[in-house]
Amino acid sequence: MQSRVHTDPAPASRTPGSLGSVAIALIAFFTLVDLFATQAILPLLAHAYDVRPAAMGVAVNASTFGMAIGALLTAVFGTSLDRRWGIVISLMILTVPTALLAVAPDLTAFSALRIIQGLCMATAFTLTLSYLGEVCSPQAQASAFAAYITGNVASNLFGRLLAASTSDMYGLSANFYVFAALNLMGAALAFLCIRPSLKNRQSMSFSQRLSQVSALATPPVLAGFGVGFCILFAFIGIFSYVNFVLMEPPLGLGMMTLGLVYFVFVPSIILTPLAGKAAAWLGTRATLWGGLAVAGLGLILCLTLTLPMILSGLVLVGAGTFFAQATATGFISRAAGQNRGAATGIYLTSYFAGGLAGAAVLGQVFDRWGWNACVAGVGLALVLAAALGSQFVLKE
Repeated sequence: MQSRVHTDPAPASRTPGSLGSVAIALIAFFTLVDLFATQAILPLLAHAYDVRPAAMGVAVNASTFGMAIGALLTAVFGTSLDRRWGIVISLMILTVPTALLAVAPDLTAFSALRIIQGLCMATAFTLTLSYLGEVCSPQAQASAFAAYITGNVASNLFGRLLAASTSDMYGLSANFYVFAALNLMGAALAFLCIRPSLKNRQSMSFSQRLSQVSALATPPVLAGFGVGFCILFAFIGIFSYVNFVLMEPPLGLGMMTLGLVYFVFVPSIILTPLAGKAAAWLGTRATLWGGLAVAGLGLILCLTLTLPMILSGLVLVGAGTFFAQATATGFISRAAGQNRGAATGIYLTSYFAGGLAGAAVLGQVFDRWGWNACVAGVGLALVLAAALGSQFVLKE
């Protein structure tokens, strides 16, 4: 593939080359850079709005609610949308709520703007994954999805670093203006890298859409939706509330130092692209279980309140959950067959609903019983994901 991600009448022949994979990852980066970056400044926001960690955690992660709704709507009603313009317009609109977060007067307004952000991000995210499923051959899909998830991982690292450093040096308001500019850059990149959709894309009636969704009610696909829910439940639970542990005694990290902590995502950026190859070599279930086991080992290290051990644990949790997510995303696309567009949207709905649940449930656990109980709740989610992963079998 050239430096653009193409659409043509023979999508089965397409595979993402090195430049194409870079474009895929960059589009993912700019699409999702707002999603988790705000977690890095969660303690600052809690102080600014004078609320408890759980309340601010839910507000910051309200974007996952918007992501869940947006992904579902795009899955059901977005089959006839032009992929290129859908992605570009979504990212352009995203700049508005991002900039308005700089002047949000209260927690309610902040939460509402985060939900709108999620709606925009989900539309672009879902359409891009559907697009990749259409233009890549079955053999190349796992690698393409892994490239997209890698961009997601990179957005976690660099988005958090940028949020922490910008907020520390220039204040919270400047932070959101910077991210609005990144959203515009994403819209421009999508416009340049994605060609218009095929002209013969057919619209579907509502009954046809419902029939397409109902066809997904198979044990492997439903299990995949459940795995997605559990993965982001776990991820949000750890990376939202560990900030408070790191900034409070006995660790007492400052804001700039806290930003540097997110270099724990570097191994994830390196390892996540290998998920597709690992699934082809070891099998999908073994790859999923391996990722979840690595994350589980990381949880154990996170229970020790020493900085080197916590950082090591965060490395493993990040690498394991992203590896598992890339594996599950690729599996869903293959298991859904011709209904991959709807399946992708519903998977993302489950995934981001899990994130909101993790913020809400584990935030209350953290407030009432502390960090160890929060980590235990994450562990239960990983165990459930592993159990659901036993259904990851495709019929020949």
